Amino acid sequence: MGKVTVIKDRCKGCGLCVEACPQHNLSLGKKFNAQGYAYVQFDNKGKCTGCAFCAEICPDLALKVYREAKQKKKA
Repeated sequence: MGKVTVIKDRCKGCGLCVEACPQHNLSLGKKFNAQGYAYVQFDNKGKCTGCAFCAEICPDLALKVYREAKQKKKA
């Protein structure tokens, strides 16, 4: 399971990450940042895998992707 955080003041709303997300967890929001851009919003819907395609394609480094650590099974 993954989670994406958006650094809203870096995002210029280009939408590249929205197109790159295979789980469709990102969308352009209706709120604006200090530069006047509508920035991306993350809506997990429980489907984010933490693949980081969105962060890799972002030209402004506005996304950070986190993955939950897997629990080790006790023997």
